[in-house]
Amino acid sequence: MKLLHVIGSMDPMSGGPCQGIRNTTLELEKLGVFREIASLDKPDATFLGMDNFPIHTFGPSISPWRYVPDLLPWLIDNLSRFDVVILNGLWLYPGYALYKAMKILRRKVRKAGGDMGELPKFFIMSHGMLDPYFQRAPDRKLKAIRNWFYWKLIEGRLLNSADGVLFTCEAELKLARESFTPYHPKKELNVGYGVQRPPLFTEGMASAFLDRCPDLQNGKFFLFLSRIHEKKGVDLLIEAYNSILQDKSLVSDLIPKLVIAGPGLDTAYGKKIKKLVNDFKIGEHVIFPGMLSGDAKWGAFYGCEAFVLPSHQENFGIAVAEALACGKPVLISNQVNIWREIEYGGGGIIGDDSLEGTQLVLRSWLKKSASEKEEMQKGAYNTYKDNFGIISVTKKLFETLTNE
Repeated sequence: MKLLHVIGSMDPMSGGPCQGIRNTTLELEKLGVFREIASLDKPDATFLGMDNFPIHTFGPSISPWRYVPDLLPWLIDNLSRFDVVILNGLWLYPGYALYKAMKILRRKVRKAGGDMGELPKFFIMSHGMLDPYFQRAPDRKLKAIRNWFYWKLIEGRLLNSADGVLFTCEAELKLARESFTPYHPKKELNVGYGVQRPPLFTEGMASAFLDRCPDLQNGKFFLFLSRIHEKKGVDLLIEAYNSILQDKSLVSDLIPKLVIAGPGLDTAYGKKIKKLVNDFKIGEHVIFPGMLSGDAKWGAFYGCEAFVLPSHQENFGIAVAEALACGKPVLISNQVNIWREIEYGGGGIIGDDSLEGTQLVLRSWLKKSASEKEEMQKGAYNTYKDNFGIISVTKKLFETLTNE
């Protein structure tokens, strides 16, 4: 099978969708699936060459819509080479270009009296972009109005014309029905999502992480590892962590430090977070190492006491699954769409995406005995193995693309 992904960016710093593609590559190749990528990245992007599949770049894009003039003609000329095409993400020019290219090719096939089966199957993976959060969040009112008009003009037709819409979990599938009308996808398909089993722990991982965080020698720490973005609830985490430190009933020396790792410190929100830490005068307890990758990333996962993510909206949360795979309990909000699987498997503590909810999960963890924490570590790994292992997830995706 030849598979084409159309995506905004394959830059590892852009977040989960591109990592999701990379996670499944090896297992899909074992099943005879070979993929190519069409992205809006620049042809001189520094990460190009790190993958063993072709990435066709059409950037730089123009305008917030991410318009690129060369994408549509390339799609018209090349789509027929593929058995399946997956659009990753919504609301940008690549979706419109793909919709238009498929429409042009269908017209050509009809005119020639050909078989529509000659065209590739067309699926959309929304990666949470149909979540009602984006239409209801108070700070997104203008964007919500824009999206409603765009849905009526373009995006609704795109989605309803696809052979199916792919979802990473059951919660995402159900939430997608609440945002827009008319919403009539031909098929809604929960294909799951997973991560590769992490490499086994080595001392080199610990050293690589401590090189980035030298103040943590032999120290316990909570780990936040994601984009530093308002949606992730980092401000809630800082405020809740500060309240824990100020609690006289707790021994502050026994409270783990907090590592906030990820890109985004140079944004307005990132600067707000650093100011919050300074205003609370807790800089000695909070560490900002920036984005971690390779051994440093795995050293952070294996070294942390627990992973923390009080997100306001999280479609899946690759970093959450990676923490579980390392046997680390996750302290998350109930807006992370896989929270039910985690709660059922005993792999973490769940709270509301509020200051009180974030305080609750931190306090609940600190109150646990050593044996209770050890039991939750076992639950974390078993939750990963039972729900997010890459082999079973890839097989499910393959069967969906083959049979639908």
